[in-house]
Amino acid sequence: MKRILEIKKFYSLVLFICIISLISAVYIEYIMEQKPCKLCIYQRLPYLFAIFICFFGYNFYKNFLWIYLLIITFFISTILSGYHVGIENNIFSEFSGCTSNSLNITDKSKILESLSNNMPGCKEVNFRVFGLSLATINFMISIIISFITILIIKNEKNR
Repeated sequence: MKRILEIKKFYSLVLFICIISLISAVYIEYIMEQKPCKLCIYQRLPYLFAIFICFFGYNFYKNFLWIYLLIITFFISTILSGYHVGIENNIFSEFSGCTSNSLNITDKSKILESLSNNMPGCKEVNFRVFGLSLATINFMISIIISFITILIIKNEKNR
């Protein structure tokens, strides 16, 4: 019974972290008007998947498929955010999707429209929390959740 409560608490905690992370990202984007780059948007997807995984894991806790899916999800999140941190720190070069789109300079209205819809590059860090970029914070959260999930799997195999 204690094991079931621990697993359910873990799913609840991860669900809470995912929801707070997504709400924070949306708040920063729309209320604080900080445009995200493409990688920032891609980094939200594992959190969306994790919400569904946690819901099913909480309700169907006897099936360990959910915990394995959760570790895969946060492993992917670690790779995405680690790549983004690497781009921010000039370890990796930006992929072509991170750079700005080319402008059609023959029409003034298209130039203005393109400038207003233009996403920032992935190298640009426009928003920091405690001196850390959001990609760095996401990287740390993903590593911690992955590590704890591995510990849970390891403890279950030892029982």
